[in-house]
Amino acid sequence: MAYSEDHSKAALTPSLQFTKKSKGEKRVSFPSDEEMVSGFAEHKDVWRDVDSITLKEIIANYKQACQKHQVEPKSMILEQLQGITDVSNRARCLDLKGERLDYQSCESLEEILKLLQFEIINLQETELEENGASALLDMILYYESTAHLDMSSNTNIGVGGWQALSHLLQKSRCLRRLDACNLPLQEYPAQRLSRALRCSRLAVLHLDNASLNGQPLFTLVCALKVNCALQELYLGNNKLNSYQDAMQLGELLKYNHCLKLLDLSNNLISDAGLEEICDGLRVQRNGIRSIVLWNNQITHRGMLHLASTLPCVTTLETLNLGHNNIQDKGIQELKEGLIANRSLLQLGLAYTGITCEGAVATAEFIVESLRIQRLDVRKNLIRAAGLMALSLALRINHSLIRVDLDKKPKKEKEAFLIETQKNLLQEIRNQCLSNAAAAKKTVFNTAPQPEDTL
Repeated sequence: MAYSEDHSKAALTPSLQFTKKSKGEKRVSFPSDEEMVSGFAEHKDVWRDVDSITLKEIIANYKQACQKHQVEPKSMILEQLQGITDVSNRARCLDLKGERLDYQSCESLEEILKLLQFEIINLQETELEENGASALLDMILYYESTAHLDMSSNTNIGVGGWQALSHLLQKSRCLRRLDACNLPLQEYPAQRLSRALRCSRLAVLHLDNASLNGQPLFTLVCALKVNCALQELYLGNNKLNSYQDAMQLGELLKYNHCLKLLDLSNNLISDAGLEEICDGLRVQRNGIRSIVLWNNQITHRGMLHLASTLPCVTTLETLNLGHNNIQDKGIQELKEGLIANRSLLQLGLAYTGITCEGAVATAEFIVESLRIQRLDVRKNLIRAAGLMALSLALRINHSLIRVDLDKKPKKEKEAFLIETQKNLLQEIRNQCLSNAAAAKKTVFNTAPQPEDTL
């Protein structure tokens, strides 16, 4: 369950040389025509003989580049390079988090990027400025350096940096995930990012704490309405409101049926905003699978909208309503919608103010469900009666394999009920383990046998 408390070989290419013309300006110098490989879009595997490259040579080239650009080789980079065992395939990660990267440091990284590719390049909190960011992002695009780029917490990349990032998103064939959290998306950055997303191959986009509300959100939604690649969108901590912002999110869900996960954690959606989002969810047929509404000031009133929507959303597998003051009344309102929905696998109800009454209503849903696999009801006031209802439901339900409950029993008026709680907690754990074991056995028994395979 998504919670909020929570690629190809490289090839040798002619070296790009980024030389500073003047403050705030950059020039890209290519080799002569006879050395130039025609067609930027050609796959670089045909350009590089990776078998002729050794890790020792890559490290030596990096040190020489540092000397040329008059910067010290970074010890954290050297340590990571020395841990790479196979230079012919993508390395796991180039982690530069917290390491200050000025323009010259970025220039020196080219000797690594042109000889190695990575699954992840982490540039969080690297104090990138416009020239350095622009140069580094151009290199990452040119050498198809990574499938996952983290640019979070670099607030000074400037116009040039946003232009380079936009170009990277538009042109890269291998970039599948971008983290751009803690980067204020004001008017210009939002426009550049949105323009790139219209045709980007990006599958996962993290934009948490990006001041993405109002006009910037409208700009983003306009682009994502026509985007057919993005599958996961994270918009936590953006102060998204219950009126205009929620209406835009509802519009996004009406038009985009490719999005599989929408995380709206820690916003201000409230009951009125949830109604707008539900309007969009009702027209989803083959799209959304996970909705995270953690901590959005939603109450039992919002459950009426959600209950009427759930039977229509036949692809929804994860619903996280944690840290909202739903209370027992809200679970009662939601119960029939949950029962009517036949796709839900994971339900998050942590910190929702429910007591034994809400646990009983949840148990009634569990009894009826043939698919639910995980339930989170931590940090609620569920005592012996509620635990008894959940335990009895698990005697009938055989799909639930995980129930998250507080480990310590809640206070009771009678001492013997504390011991009863402990026994019930153990029974629930055992029943989940039994269901999990049975599920694994079923999968094993139904798997193709050697004689059945082609």
